[in-house]
Amino acid sequence: MDEAAFTALAEPHRRELHVHCYRMLASFDEAEDAVQETFLRAWRGRDSFDGGSLLRAWLYRIATNVCLDMVRRGSRRPLALHSFAEVPWLQPYPDRLLDEVAPAGDEPDSVAIGRETIELAFLAAVQVLPPRQRAALIARDVLGWPASDTASLLDLLSRHRERLRPLHPDTV
Repeated sequence: MDEAAFTALAEPHRRELHVHCYRMLASFDEAEDAVQETFLRAWRGRDSFDGGSLLRAWLYRIATNVCLDMVRRGSRRPLALHSFAEVPWLQPYPDRLLDEVAPAGDEPDSVAIGRETIELAFLAAVQVLPPRQRAALIARDVLGWPASDTASLLDLLSRHRERLRPLHPDTV
């Protein structure tokens, strides 16, 4: 796949990936960096992508892993949350971009939920969670992904199966 074809497929997902990274990192600027890194990793790994309608899920998986790497590198997680001051990296999402959070034509409820999940109070509270729990919460409760897709996104299912196989080889 050449660069133009890759860009044509991936670029329509940029804004939603940015919002996803913003929810994970609570920083608009770091979300920008994460999306750039996501596209770079996707470009480098494009030969491993088998195509089809799974592009969005593949990009989300890459973006989530980029965010998890960034959180681990920064070693930042408040243990409790009494005020926003305990999350110094917290940045508001620019008002001018809020209309782009939910695609046009969405139901008013989903637009409201989309906006609530980028409010500072939500983001600050989510920062208390360990990174993988944060990713699981966002995938399940914000994006509405089924548990199986969330587990796949986080590679949990295969890891747990490998750990259980010696104990129950016939059932795993």
